[in-house]
Amino acid sequence: MKASKFFFLFTLAVLGAATVGAATLFPVVVGGRWGFADKSGKLVVNPQFDRADVFAEKLAAVRLDKWGFTDASGSFAINPQFDKAGAFSDGLAAVAVGGKYGYVGTDGKYVINPQFDDAGPFAEGRAAVKLNHRWGYIDKSGKIFINLQFDEAADFSGGLAAIKMGKLYGYVDASGKIVINPQFERASAFAEGLAAIRMGGQWGFVDKAGKIIVNPQFEDAGLFVKGLASARLGKSWGFIDPTGHFAVNPQFDDSGSFAEGLARVKLGGRWGFVDTQGKFVINPQFNEAMDFSNGLARVSLGGNVMMGGKIGYVDTAGKYVWNPNK
Repeated sequence: MKASKFFFLFTLAVLGAATVGAATLFPVVVGGRWGFADKSGKLVVNPQFDRADVFAEKLAAVRLDKWGFTDASGSFAINPQFDKAGAFSDGLAAVAVGGKYGYVGTDGKYVINPQFDDAGPFAEGRAAVKLNHRWGYIDKSGKIFINLQFDEAADFSGGLAAIKMGKLYGYVDASGKIVINPQFERASAFAEGLAAIRMGGQWGFVDKAGKIIVNPQFEDAGLFVKGLASARLGKSWGFIDPTGHFAVNPQFDDSGSFAEGLARVKLGGRWGFVDTQGKFVINPQFNEAMDFSNGLARVSLGGNVMMGGKIGYVDTAGKYVWNPNK
């Protein structure tokens, strides 16, 4: 995900797979209905849902008119009753009913009653919530831990969270103390001790003290994963090291971050995957591609799934485990 896409809102994303007990299940579509397959491509949960998200903490959000949660057998652990539902994290999932957000536990009971205008997932014991046009943070009991005072608030990562005050972004720690004053035009999450920030229309990286480590010089930038971050120079994307030097020269039309040793990149209108040397391991051929997770990556042909595209899954060799023609 690019740093320029500062996601702080509650989202419902179907991005990959999650480990559930001894199994790894992936959301799949057959005949317009969603179910789940295992890593070998065998259907485990028959297609029966309007939508299905990834498993997290042994449950997956699924929609059957309303949103609920299914277990790995396909049985409803929490009956469909919500207008929106996010993934479980730290034992809680954000849900929305009647335009208000709250949080339920894995038993489906409200731990935090619906009361917020928007809400994000729990991360590092805190969740960003919005009320009366202001964002702050709550703890797992629902108590406001960091006052509602920000124009935007992102999830915590590495002990810090990006916040927006007025037109500028800075960072707070878990106590709510502003540790990096708002001074950036945009700001991303910390990863491997660095966060991408934008100043003067250009992206660079700062450390947790707010010191600029990589001078702003890129048109866009992603997160560091195992010492490499995607960065755009002009119209082309490549990958830089923590000093700001390109380890993989700019040559791609778009890119994601590395995951499980491979990064999705776009070239000539199609997505493929490269290794840390920038060599194609899976040639560009997909309309869309997601990061690898548990050995497989979700891809699509013919457009995105909401526009009639077909989703499939490939392994790290590019072999289909789930064929997108199903």
